Amino acid sequence: MKLVRFNQTEPYFPNTFSGMLDKFFNENMGTPLKHFNPAVDIAEDENSYEIQLSVPGVQKKDFKVELVDGKLTISGERKMEEKKEGKNFHSVETQYGSFSRSFFVPEDIKVEEVNAAYEDGLLKITLPKKEKKVVKAAIEVK
Repeated sequence: MKLVRFNQTEPYFPNTFSGMLDKFFNENMGTPLKHFNPAVDIAEDENSYEIQLSVPGVQKKDFKVELVDGKLTISGERKMEEKKEGKNFHSVETQYGSFSRSFFVPEDIKVEEVNAAYEDGLLKITLPKKEKKVVKAAIEVK
């Protein structure tokens, strides 16, 4: 018996140009990927910016987060388990390998208060905003 995965939401031929390029350049004749791009959500409220990366299976020690000259770079690696003990894999859809994502951040953040936390497969980076100084002056009409 041959095990075949069926997934109607992910067709053999990608439905976007970007998906087609990813499939063409990243899938190397059935070998696992060496690099991948985790999904990212970016949000903002009145006090901070928040970046969330979906990277389940990565350990905290495997992340590197740097903020240099207004460029935030998040990198890491998801390692594939080497224990195969009698298992024959018919499909491996989990993305393994290294990743790196970079973002230019606004100038209005408090660099010394940037915080990164990893929980339940989500890396959450909080970039607090500086307080806006309201400059108010009474101007005399002459």
